[in-house]
Amino acid sequence: MPKMKSHSGAKKRFKVTASGKIRGRHGMTSHIRVKKNAKRQRRLAQDLLVSKADEPRVRDLLGR
Repeated sequence: MPKMKSHSGAKKRFKVTASGKIRGRHGMTSHIRVKKNAKRQRRLAQDLLVSKADEPRVRDLLGR
């Protein structure tokens, strides 16, 4: 049986940390930035850890 391919979109959006947690990006950052204040934009620019509920789904997409 051939090897399973990892999801190309997920590869670009998520990284697995050394401790095994999954790091991703905040949403709501690509457009309509004028009405978001600077503090909010700085906070959204930082990476966040994927929630425990979503971790299994992302791991499947990454092939881990």
